[in-house]
Amino acid sequence: MYYMSHTEDYVKEMFIKIGIFTPQQLNFLHISNKLGIKIFYWNEPSQAVFIKDYSYIFLNQYLSDQQKWQDFCHELGHVLLHVGNQKRMTKSFRDYQEAKANHFMYHTCVPSFMLSDLKSDYLSTYHISKKFNVTEDFARIRLEQYMNKASILPIPM
Repeated sequence: MYYMSHTEDYVKEMFIKIGIFTPQQLNFLHISNKLGIKIFYWNEPSQAVFIKDYSYIFLNQYLSDQQKWQDFCHELGHVLLHVGNQKRMTKSFRDYQEAKANHFMYHTCVPSFMLSDLKSDYLSTYHISKKFNVTEDFARIRLEQYMNKASILPIPM
């Protein structure tokens, strides 16, 4: 039996609320539109910006589609879970926010409720990379997280 964490429940509820049920529907332009977040492309590292009551995500235009998706989910974690200007925070609190955004990114790029719907033959780094449009390294880490939590070993590669 797989028990969902708070983050996994949050991601599932968010996606269901905006009508996303399958990996094929995971598209950052669609998600940002549904959540009212403006996306901009630039040549700097990706980041989230808050101005008054509005949220913006700036994505590095030179990233691959997979890296843009991964960066979007990381920055979405900042938008949905954090407030404040990181430049004014202590290093330890900034590190905490970055760790939370990374955790959120893995669960948003490859949601557990979608992984649990896959047949076991498709629980491999290769299939997850292709199905969820993430890099193979990312897929390997996410699959390890999922399998470790579900206590299912070994991990197919």
